[in-house]
Amino acid sequence: MRGISAFGAGAALWLCAATAGMTAPSLTVLCGVDEAWCAVMQKAYEAKTGLEIAMTRRSTGDILNQIRAEKAAPTVDVWWGGTGDTHLQAGSENLLEPYQPAHERDMLPWAQNFFAMSGGRSAGIYAGALGFAYNADLLRAAKLPAPTCWKDLTDIAYRGRIQSGNPNSSGTAFTTLATLVQLFGEEEAFRYLAALNRNIERYTSSGSAPVKAAARGEVLIGISFMHDAVTQKEAGSPLVIVAPCEGTGYEIGAVSIVKGARHVEEAKRFVDFALSPEGQATGAAAGQNQVPSNAMAGLPLAAPDISLIKMVDYDFATFGSPEERSRLLERFDAVVSATN
Repeated sequence: MRGISAFGAGAALWLCAATAGMTAPSLTVLCGVDEAWCAVMQKAYEAKTGLEIAMTRRSTGDILNQIRAEKAAPTVDVWWGGTGDTHLQAGSENLLEPYQPAHERDMLPWAQNFFAMSGGRSAGIYAGALGFAYNADLLRAAKLPAPTCWKDLTDIAYRGRIQSGNPNSSGTAFTTLATLVQLFGEEEAFRYLAALNRNIERYTSSGSAPVKAAARGEVLIGISFMHDAVTQKEAGSPLVIVAPCEGTGYEIGAVSIVKGARHVEEAKRFVDFALSPEGQATGAAAGQNQVPSNAMAGLPLAAPDISLIKMVDYDFATFGSPEERSRLLERFDAVVSATN
């Protein structure tokens, strides 16, 4: 996957290119979706424009932290992908540039609402429901009951058999945290998280890592967005995907232009491409199964039908605010520390 690397390696390569007199990238993008989609999107945009771009994959929380740290002198032009509440937080901190994209009129209603909520600073590019998946082969071998609800995951039978993302770095995991608060109320949600923590084998920095580990048979259960689990199942893994019985939350993945971007006109063209049917088709081409935001874009055949899933009325405005996010993360860290 040319051009995709850990941030430190990407920065070093860029510096070497500059000092050697090579052509610098015309656009720098931080990518918050799966690595495969990052690669396909980069190739498609470069083929369409004839330009070379630098694309680096990072977890959503890490992207927000980098953009904050570089506020005075941004090195990034576009933030593409990752959970929308984190984009909203960046917008509320004046870290993003307002832009009216060319395809905004073609967006589905949930994406138009998200764009309005962001004050025109972030546009929704896909939606996906939260859930979990278990490895059917491991479940059968261990003779364990199949979980169907969030609260099933606290059963002692799953001690050390579950992976989840860390909400400090993973947008998926922060969506999980916010979903549980909205489903159960904050006090019950944190009692639940303390009980669940006893069964967690590992907290991952990436939100899709838990279901990938379950697909490989390294862990029984992975908490993640359902479309990430579908991608693994389509590749042949023995995953059973669960929409929790109590209900669940969802994400709106977004794209934003970083305030102070050095290549702002090219950044606008990238956003327009990301919202076009052609740009959104790169998700299915990369084996991804999110629901695209453009009404003219084709729906991936294996995409979960989110209209059939019991969903919370996810409060993006509240959980996208810096104060609420920081407060919940601090409380989460205290719970995990206290129960370890």
